[in-house]
Amino acid sequence: MSAADFLVFYVIVLAVILACRCVPLLALGDRQLPPRVSEALALIPPAAFAALVANDLIDPAAGVSWEALLAAALVAVVGRLTRSLVWCALAGMLAYAALLAL
Repeated sequence: MSAADFLVFYVIVLAVILACRCVPLLALGDRQLPPRVSEALALIPPAAFAALVANDLIDPAAGVSWEALLAAALVAVVGRLTRSLVWCALAGMLAYAALLAL
């Protein structure tokens, strides 16, 4: 891919990303969303994260990674107890590394 092709691709992708992020903000303005819509929109980030995690935990091609499942269970416990993303990330990384080392 030449530099000119890359620049065209980059500008198009940038325009699409900006449109997807800015058009809803400009269209809605200062209007208040209904409570049910706000609740539904609040579920999008956890659902996207859960999809990414589930994809890594249960891969049909590679099978089930028991180390990853045990580390995820520990992260769920740590998350329930601390409600801290930092502690969840640290617990998950340490548990997964320790389980792989065994």
